[in-house]
Amino acid sequence: MFGENNMEDTVYILAIESSCDETAAAVVRNGREVLSNVIYSQVPLHTLYGGVVPEIASRKHIEKINQVIEKALADAHLTLRDITAIAVTYGPGLVGALLVGVSAAKAISFATGIPLVGVHHINGHISANYIEHPELEPPFVCLVASGGHSHLVVVRDYGQYEILGITRDDAAGEAFDKVARAIGLGYPGGPKIDQLAKQGNPEAIPFPRAKVAENAYDFSFSGLKSAVLNYLNGCQMKGEEICQADVAASFQKAVVDVLVEHSLSAVQACGYGKFAIAGGVASNSALRAAFEQACAARGITFYHPSPILCTDNAAMIGAAGYYEYMRGVRHGLDLNAVPNLRLEEVNAPCD
Repeated sequence: MFGENNMEDTVYILAIESSCDETAAAVVRNGREVLSNVIYSQVPLHTLYGGVVPEIASRKHIEKINQVIEKALADAHLTLRDITAIAVTYGPGLVGALLVGVSAAKAISFATGIPLVGVHHINGHISANYIEHPELEPPFVCLVASGGHSHLVVVRDYGQYEILGITRDDAAGEAFDKVARAIGLGYPGGPKIDQLAKQGNPEAIPFPRAKVAENAYDFSFSGLKSAVLNYLNGCQMKGEEICQADVAASFQKAVVDVLVEHSLSAVQACGYGKFAIAGGVASNSALRAAFEQACAARGITFYHPSPILCTDNAAMIGAAGYYEYMRGVRHGLDLNAVPNLRLEEVNAPCD
């Protein structure tokens, strides 16, 4: 682990994130202090199509990437001369979107000689907790739940993870988006289901909670998604009225129950007494409330980032990039986008 830097050792990370539909840049000091965090969201644009269109996302990143970088530096009252290293997401994500951020970071590194540090997107999500909770240090257990990922990991040290469980099919956020589309809520599905569920009865419909026999910590949400679709089709065939709020609340409760059960089982087995959540689904109000209650009942300290740090942003990449930089990680100008980059390919488990 790393101690605090004195003023002479201050490290400024310029971070870039463009893995999906958010064009983002930030400046982070010493891994935990955010000096700027600029996000250009493409959600209104992609809402027209019911989801992210990769080609459109890439083109919009090209239009906005220089603007968000310049604003991040201006908001931090710094110039490139002050920057210690450039951190950039290089996977996983949409390949065209990733390439825009990686290319921008490499161009700046080439022109200035500033060291380049590639960051795994999930590493960034986990590291958002260090910004929100300066007192948090490894080891602890963390659940990463987003549109593309459902990971349950032990954070052995900064940037070093042991993977306990992953999704076998749909990620939690992906299931939220598909169910939202099925009941007519549109995109983005997660926030809309969260809002609508507050008006429904979470016990109205007994949707299934899947368990994976081979690994108790793995997740599977495709069966739940299918159960919701079958319920909707059944109601339509019978001419029965569908209560959207009850469907949303019951579906959400099924997802939350599985995430909480698996996560707390892992925390108790590891014995750390510290648990964190990360990723877009971590901003779900029902999930946060369930974890707060369950952790309090078991004497587990619960950590979670603010909603702005749960969704894709560059500040989290800056936090992760700082610890990678301090570990001596450097990338050359041959750094490339890796759309299917696995966490275990970058960070092997610690003994």
